[in-house]
Amino acid sequence: MGENMGGITEVFKRFKSFYKEYIPQFIIAIIGMIMASVGTAVSAWLVKPVLDYIFIQKDETLLYLLPYAIIAIYFIKSLGVYLQAYFTAYIGQDIVRRFRYNQLANILSLDMSFFHKYRSGELMSRIMGDIERIRSIVSNLIPELVREFVTIIGLLCVVIYQSPTLALFSLIVLPAAFYPLSRLAKRMRKISRTSQETSSDITSVLSQIFSNIEIVKANNAQKKELDKFGAQNDKIFKLNLKSVKTNTLVSPMMETLGSIGIAITIIIGGQQVIDGQITVGSFFSFLTALFMLYTPIKRLTAIYNQMQDAIVASQRTFELLDMSPSIVDGSIDFPSRVNSITIQDLKFSYGDKVALNGINLKIYKGQMIALVGSSGGGKSTLINLLMRFYDPDSGIILINENDISEFKLHSLRENIGLVTQRVYIFNDTIAANVAYGAPLDETKVIKALKMANAYSFVQNLDDGIYTTLSEYGANLSGGQRQRIAIARALYHDPQILIFDEATSALDNESEKEITKAIENLGQEKIVIVIAHRLTTIKNADKIAVISSGKIVGFDTDEVLEKECEIYKNLKSTIH
Repeated sequence: MGENMGGITEVFKRFKSFYKEYIPQFIIAIIGMIMASVGTAVSAWLVKPVLDYIFIQKDETLLYLLPYAIIAIYFIKSLGVYLQAYFTAYIGQDIVRRFRYNQLANILSLDMSFFHKYRSGELMSRIMGDIERIRSIVSNLIPELVREFVTIIGLLCVVIYQSPTLALFSLIVLPAAFYPLSRLAKRMRKISRTSQETSSDITSVLSQIFSNIEIVKANNAQKKELDKFGAQNDKIFKLNLKSVKTNTLVSPMMETLGSIGIAITIIIGGQQVIDGQITVGSFFSFLTALFMLYTPIKRLTAIYNQMQDAIVASQRTFELLDMSPSIVDGSIDFPSRVNSITIQDLKFSYGDKVALNGINLKIYKGQMIALVGSSGGGKSTLINLLMRFYDPDSGIILINENDISEFKLHSLRENIGLVTQRVYIFNDTIAANVAYGAPLDETKVIKALKMANAYSFVQNLDDGIYTTLSEYGANLSGGQRQRIAIARALYHDPQILIFDEATSALDNESEKEITKAIENLGQEKIVIVIAHRLTTIKNADKIAVISSGKIVGFDTDEVLEKECEIYKNLKSTIH
């Protein structure tokens, strides 16, 4: 019980900063709760005058007045239920909308290591599914809890007013429910956590299938993926059944206890009516209130059990919200003119795996440097550190005379154009894809597309630069997608350009055009390419040969071919 209340308290604390903005809606919702609860209590009390004054004393005046009173009371009660339901739903939906936004904002601020730890499907499940479960606390369960609690108070007043003795005997059975209820709640929490983790797994499986659908079909792996999905689907089915089994125990348990209370009431109350201690109207008013009382109590226990799912979801959500980036933002702007990049004794490891082991390198403005080496040698890691996706374990990277950790992250990344080996295309227009992350300027978009040798095919499309690309750019060829990605890097006119096998999907003619454009740009910029083609290597001013996390050679193609055995072996495999 204490753990459960602690979970609810934590939810309220997290949403506290939002609540003050909804004071008018809260006031209306509370008025609605009071109207609904008072209406329920008064409707139970009205049984007494109906029986005592109309049926027994034959009071014709009340016969014509009470029906109108009953209609009025039920109208007030219904209006109260509506007001409470609408305004609590409004508050809950709007708070969760804003909370979900804050959740994504925090996730986007986290380091790349976070995204390597959590699967995309799991993050989607937490942002959408878990927060939706929390919404059920804010907009449904908590308001229902309050309403039923107020209703119970009102009905208890009627019950105690009619007969304190009967009230004592009829309600004495309720404490017996506390222990089994707490056991059921604990079981629900355990089931809910497993269920939510499995929901994350199933979302991840679906995300993986749809992201790699071409490979799935090309390898006839539909059955394999379907079996994988089916296993998770069966698991969540069994967990949902366990949840239903646990939740449905609450109602029969409370009804059994309620029947014992009612049986005691009939025995003792019936004797009191026979002895003339209370009237028939008082007894039936008491009995009606008691019947009505067991309903909100039963609902209260069911709500308590349902909350376990939302409390577990809140714990998973707050776990992400409490994370903070380890990459600390700098305080100074990127220099307006980059003269050099200096890398000094740079070391970095992914866990126990050493990626860079003492890299030293100096690159000057106007140079095009090619990074070559076998797969896993540390080339991409060096780029990741330059972009500050990670911070090094030791050593520094200087731009001019400043450590890159001193620069504001936004300013640093705004001045580095990155084209990765994997091409990223968004479900938006070509213009929006090229200008991604910056204000859209049509003239600059066309200029960038021309430099990337992409404008010739773009202008032949029906809507030109405003043609909408499908998800992952499926309506473009591989080479076209890569040219759009290159145009995106060029659009920002960055001072440093990084190409990770950026021309691998291009035909020879396009590659020549883009290589020429890069060479022209390189006169005023620093260009770094991770090279996999002979033409790229030959066009570089210098080549850095990386092996086992170290630079084992740094010179021109001609010199390295004579002096570096590793380079000679690598070059023989490059075409």
